[in-house]
Amino acid sequence: MSSFTGTQQKCKACEKTVYPVELLSADGVSYHKSCFKCTHCKSRLQLSRYSSMEGVLYCKPHYEQLFKESGSFTKNFQSPAKPAEKSSPELV
Repeated sequence: MSSFTGTQQKCKACEKTVYPVELLSADGVSYHKSCFKCTHCKSRLQLSRYSSMEGVLYCKPHYEQLFKESGSFTKNFQSPAKPAEKSSPELV
């Protein structure tokens, strides 16, 4: 009789065992999908749109808000290129 044994991986956020079906790995660290949240606002993050500072997770707006003002801001989010703005001719 075979029995399923869980992984030894623990979620960094809640310290509970992470099973393969709920595993999300970011920066070599394991999380439950439901635990991968912004530390500041608790919104769920996506692997393509998050940042971390010293192992603490943030969404784009809060990372920019918290670290841009303190001078330790490094923009490391990937965003689609913005279309060039049309300039309007100046009236003389």
